Amino acid sequence: MKYPVNSSLRHRGKALEIDATQEVVRLLGINGEPIGSLPWDFVIDQLLAYRKPPAPKEIRSEPRVALSFPIRYNTLEGRQFESRAGGIGGGGLFIESLTPLPVGTKLTMEFALPERPTAWLPARGVVAWVCPKADQYTFSPGMGVRFSEISPEVRDRVLALVKILQNPDQAA
Repeated sequence: MKYPVNSSLRHRGKALEIDATQEVVRLLGINGEPIGSLPWDFVIDQLLAYRKPPAPKEIRSEPRVALSFPIRYNTLEGRQFESRAGGIGGGGLFIESLTPLPVGTKLTMEFALPERPTAWLPARGVVAWVCPKADQYTFSPGMGVRFSEISPEVRDRVLALVKILQNPDQAA
């Protein structure tokens, strides 16, 4: 089946031919001559590579701030990592990583907040979402981790820091 190209200024007059038997898309020139073809696998892979995932529904109930600080974390299987966190709130944090762990991975963590960089704070969490590629508007690649266990003292420190950073005029 042939489909003429009409609205694309650069390619007006050409045609796309879809061959369902061979699962190929062909580009035909203005005179019907074959210019090139691509297998459906390649076309599908390209479409998937450039799609924008649906924007996740905002489900956070705790305040958060963008903040960079060191973090060490381990999986339950014993894999150890060191990285930087890119944000934190009362409900969790974002760990920058070029190879984020799968959603659902359980972690033990310790992180050092900027106001006391030598005091490592313990917590446990679960990978809640993943950002596999850099997003120029919001995130570096990495993973959002929801706290599953955090002591009241550590949570209070996190919330106090978030409050100060959200309202710097009230900190004075």
